[in-house]
Amino acid sequence: MRITLVSLLSFFLCYLIYLSIYLSATTGKCLEDQQSLLIHLKNNLTFEPENSSKLKLWNQSIDCCNWRGVTCDDEGRVIGLDLSGELIGGGFDDSSVVFSLQHLHKLNLAGNNFSTVIPSGFNKLENLTYLNLSCAGFMGQIPIEISQMTRLVTLDISSQSSLTGHGLKLENPNLRKLVQNLTSIRQLYLDGVSISAAEHEWCSALMSLHDLQEVGMSQCNLSGPLEPSLATLSNLSVLVLNGNNFSSPVPEAFSHLKSLSILRLSYCQLTGTFPQKIFNIGTLSVVDVSFNKNLQGFFPDFLPGSLQTLRVGNTSFSGALPHSIGNMRNLTELDFSCCRFNGTLPNSLSNLTELSYLDLSYNNFTGRIPSFEIAKNLTYLHLSNNGLSGAIPSFSHFEGQKNLVSIDLRYNSISGSIPSSLFTLPQLQKIMLSHNQFGRLDEFTNVSSSKLNVLDLSCNNLSGSFPASIYQLSRLSILILSSNKLNGTMHLNKLSGIRNLTTLDLSYNNLSVDVNVTNSDPSYFPSINNLRLASCNLKTFPGFLRNHSRIASLDLSDNHIQGIVPNWIWKLQNLERLNISHNFFTHFQGPLQNFSSKLLVLDLHHNKLQGPIPGFPENTFYLDFSSNKFNSVIPQNIGNYLAFTIFLSLSNNTLNGSIPDSLCNASYLLVLDLSNNNISGTIPSCLMAMNLGVLNLRKNNLMGPVPDMFSSACSLRTLNLHNNKLDGKIPNSLSNCTSLEVLDLGNNNIMDVFPCLLKNISTLRVLVLRKNNLYGRIGCPKTNGTWNMLQIVDLAINNFNGKLPGNCFTRWEAMMSDENQAESKVKHIHYQFLQYNSPKYYRDSVTVTIKGQRMDLIKILTLFTSIDFSFNNFEGEIPKELFDFKALYTLNLSNNAFSGKISQSIRNLKDLECLDLSNNSLEGNIPTELATLSFLSVLNLSFNHLFGKIPTGTQIQSFPETSFIGNKGLCGPPLITNCSANTSSKTTESAKDFDWQYIITGVGFGVGAGVFLPTLMIWERGRKWSNDTIDNFLLRVFSLFGLAYIPIEDDEGDDDAEEMDGDSSEEDVWDYPSFRGRFYSRNNNI
Repeated sequence: MRITLVSLLSFFLCYLIYLSIYLSATTGKCLEDQQSLLIHLKNNLTFEPENSSKLKLWNQSIDCCNWRGVTCDDEGRVIGLDLSGELIGGGFDDSSVVFSLQHLHKLNLAGNNFSTVIPSGFNKLENLTYLNLSCAGFMGQIPIEISQMTRLVTLDISSQSSLTGHGLKLENPNLRKLVQNLTSIRQLYLDGVSISAAEHEWCSALMSLHDLQEVGMSQCNLSGPLEPSLATLSNLSVLVLNGNNFSSPVPEAFSHLKSLSILRLSYCQLTGTFPQKIFNIGTLSVVDVSFNKNLQGFFPDFLPGSLQTLRVGNTSFSGALPHSIGNMRNLTELDFSCCRFNGTLPNSLSNLTELSYLDLSYNNFTGRIPSFEIAKNLTYLHLSNNGLSGAIPSFSHFEGQKNLVSIDLRYNSISGSIPSSLFTLPQLQKIMLSHNQFGRLDEFTNVSSSKLNVLDLSCNNLSGSFPASIYQLSRLSILILSSNKLNGTMHLNKLSGIRNLTTLDLSYNNLSVDVNVTNSDPSYFPSINNLRLASCNLKTFPGFLRNHSRIASLDLSDNHIQGIVPNWIWKLQNLERLNISHNFFTHFQGPLQNFSSKLLVLDLHHNKLQGPIPGFPENTFYLDFSSNKFNSVIPQNIGNYLAFTIFLSLSNNTLNGSIPDSLCNASYLLVLDLSNNNISGTIPSCLMAMNLGVLNLRKNNLMGPVPDMFSSACSLRTLNLHNNKLDGKIPNSLSNCTSLEVLDLGNNNIMDVFPCLLKNISTLRVLVLRKNNLYGRIGCPKTNGTWNMLQIVDLAINNFNGKLPGNCFTRWEAMMSDENQAESKVKHIHYQFLQYNSPKYYRDSVTVTIKGQRMDLIKILTLFTSIDFSFNNFEGEIPKELFDFKALYTLNLSNNAFSGKISQSIRNLKDLECLDLSNNSLEGNIPTELATLSFLSVLNLSFNHLFGKIPTGTQIQSFPETSFIGNKGLCGPPLITNCSANTSSKTTESAKDFDWQYIITGVGFGVGAGVFLPTLMIWERGRKWSNDTIDNFLLRVFSLFGLAYIPIEDDEGDDDAEEMDGDSSEEDVWDYPSFRGRFYSRNNNI
């Protein structure tokens, strides 16, 4: 007990002695002149007291050494001054009393807003060892006087003013002159200073600073390669050079910097391969080489080390993650996003117990997600856009992540249940699991204190009724459940208790959403501004939105809403996007006027809206009124309302009149689609001079030539003028459109030769010139092929002649590719006209012949290939180059004068589905190789000079007899003609004999017809007798083929012929001459 009392007495005695010493040292120790200078300084500086935590507390009655931001030595002289973060706005120049504080060792003026040049009086502070002027609002040239402060150990003149264009610069003096006398410098930070130095100068300028330990020169406009000589600065521990343009590899010599702890080289346009040995530096704690797309790299086997932050995102690092990454137990931040890594995620990632940030998104990782249960500090887990699969390991997988704030697993193939434990994490704010294969959302409870504000489960396989647990997430701001398999009825008012809800998307499920609520008060869903209920079986317009002025985006497309579009919708003052397409609206409630000035997107397509075209909002960039029943003329002043419009579609209506010239005033217009209307007149010349990407005028009544006014800067991707009444020639200036992908001039009256003027357009994918008056030979002289991307070509029903030039096809590489990967099967020819967060595409369409039928391809797959040269006058052999098109789907060479044999190379066309060689002069046997085409479903070899036995034992026998008729020498199934032993030879001989009997018969028939037909034209009774005789003959013949023929009266026949001509603007597939009567199939009732 005595010992304890002695100890306590000793302690109090020591404390009293210490207190007396402290009080004597601090009380009254500030020299009077020093305090006077500081007061003078305060009075001269411009600052706001409410923003100050130091200056406003300086008081004359208090010893200056006790002022906040002031440090004194034992003699009461000010040796340290820290005015950082005071937001000082002025009063610091060459006359400042700061330069009278001769004993200053440290001066910190960072985080102010002086908005002036750096004063030149700093050389007066001869004892200064620490100077921090970072982010203080200084601008202009750094003064030479800074270079005279030879005792400086730390110099920080970092600036962010370069972002405003008024930053600091080092020109005269330059970097070399600034540092040449600063031989004691250890920390040098010049981030954001514009340094004028040649490629190698900035490196060599640093070589004289032998004690240099830390360098910060981010965004200094440095260029040239990173010099290996930097590694001679053996004391270097921090090297931060972000945001410069080195365009060079990282020197291997950097691995010799044994004291290096921080290496930051992001946004430096680095190239080559990152040296693996750098990762083995034992002192290294931070490596950031992100955003160098051309920088490659591979991870070594990691040894235990001090690495805490590793960022290689947005580079070309690749390979698998080594299992040894689990040795890096100090890692807190990993960013490998947007790289080329592959393989499975090593289970050793679960050893990283200190990990707080993990981003492996946008790679090619596969397999299951490893467990992160013991990573208790994890706040961000981002694994999106990979190929991860399987179920999340266990029901309790996330229970330990009490600090998790955000989880992003989008765009993978993860299946199974979404663990309910996710929703109970106390700090979690974002759950983004869209575009996976989750099949179930487990029910969760006790989440009233949840901080969750973003829940995106869209594009999964979630089924069953709407998850009732979601109603408990009271802080939700964004709820997206679209594109799942949820079913049943969902009452929207059950979500009204989530008062912070700003975005709700329930689109494309099997839900029937009940929006019939009587409450239209703004307090009902008070925060909602983005509502998407597409394909939700809505029957009525959600009237509760009437007074919700905050609504910015509304999608009610693909529903069953009928009747009238309410007029109040146009009065929602913040409405930016409205999509009510694919409904059954018929009218507008009153005229369209008083549009919200913020309306950017208006989509009304595929309804039953009728009458004149409604008014146009003035600020929209997307307008789609297509597939309705609008039947007026296009307003002549339409262009005056399209100042910012980039997409306009009025297609598939019954609009008439002409195309207004004012459309050319829409200077931002990229897509103009007026197809499938009754528009007449000529095409305004100014349309061709616009900066359009798509011009679609197909299926109208336009006349005249195509204006030859395409500008030299033409950016057209699609020009579709199909099925009009255009004439003249193909315009020469069309060759300026060097990005053209789709050209469709079919079904017009254009008279010209083959368009060799397009031979240099390498992007061309679709060329349709069908049914015009084109003539001459095809192919381009002195050109060994062109159009390597061409996949659809239709020259049918023209007057082309001569032989097909084989060299013309040698570059059609798109038809030769036999890849046909699954990825290609979902790609379409499209034009992207909007490239922001949600890109918009225009998908091209074209009419082609498929399996004997004319079809409109609404979406053109990039793998679909077709050649149609039918109904021309081509002759000679079929070029062997055509049989190199391994990816060809349809080939139609019918109704020409091709001769020779069918090449055995036809076996190369392994994807061919349709082949028509009918009505030519082909001879020889049908090659057995034709039987190897396993996808062939349509075949027509009729009316040639083929002979011999039809190959047996293959699917060829499954084709009808009509596929082979008209070949006198063919025999065997499916023909009824049996093959005898000498059939082939007899047929060959008869083919070679010159049969005078047929010649005499033909001449006799011609002479008889010349006498008989003129008589019938004059003799009415004779003409009636001949018609009846022909009708009786056709009745007998058609019955043999299972067809019925119905005779009609002469007047009816004329009317029907006219009616057929009027209705068939799109020509019949084969354009065969029509009969005078009508016929139909007894079996098919056609």
